[in-house]
Amino acid sequence: SNMGELCVHSVLVTGANRGLGLGFIQHFLRMPDPPQWIFAGCRDPKGQRAQELQNLASKHPNIIIIPLEVADPASIKAAAAKVGEHLGGSGLNLLINNAGMAKPNSLDNETLENMTQIYTTNTVGPLLMGQAFLPLLKKAAQGSPGSGLSCSKAAIINMSSYAGSIQDMYVWEFGQVVSYRCSKAALNMLSKCQSLAYKEHGILCVALHPGWVQTDMGGAGSLKPPLTVDDSVQGMLKVLSSISEKETGTFLDWEGKVLPW
Repeated sequence: SNMGELCVHSVLVTGANRGLGLGFIQHFLRMPDPPQWIFAGCRDPKGQRAQELQNLASKHPNIIIIPLEVADPASIKAAAAKVGEHLGGSGLNLLINNAGMAKPNSLDNETLENMTQIYTTNTVGPLLMGQAFLPLLKKAAQGSPGSGLSCSKAAIINMSSYAGSIQDMYVWEFGQVVSYRCSKAALNMLSKCQSLAYKEHGILCVALHPGWVQTDMGGAGSLKPPLTVDDSVQGMLKVLSSISEKETGTFLDWEGKVLPW
């Protein structure tokens, strides 16, 4: 397996208490050479929904649970300060903006509140995370040899969705989820903007579609999603281990295929 090629000293995953976020934490732990620091961002670390993450952290001293609400700028600032303290002089290699939300509304049912709440979490959150963690990502890039871009050096991974593809309008019949689609189309544009703005700092940025996965969010409808969290995360990590500056600013799926905007 070429998963061994992904060699990160530190990683931060948002929404790390369940679903894909928790899947990422588990897979990082299983790596032949696991990260020295695995920062697990989570809205309510003491809550019922974070129990599994807490259990993992009690067994693995390299997992640091960070209270983090990506819709709250003050929470993001505090998280960045805390992560910086733990890292000491070293930077953050990998930021995985995974926290997201969806409401299964049709076009007729969308409201200002829904649109705003979902856009704030899914699009503004990753924007603010990128801003707050930029100094740490820059530091990681500077401390890494070579001029090329890679996820082992410094990268922002935005968890997007094929549902945000304007060209393909993936599974429209299954669910209109208009606010979610709009937020992910906008996240794709943000990823492109970040890739252009952060390239000079040595930071790779991609939008990644995890597939349609069996999580609380993906499995809320009547159809059973085809993918397990395990298969999706394993695929995504394989993709992350193989991409370079050629792929920065692209929209890829969990198998590395380029998706239409």
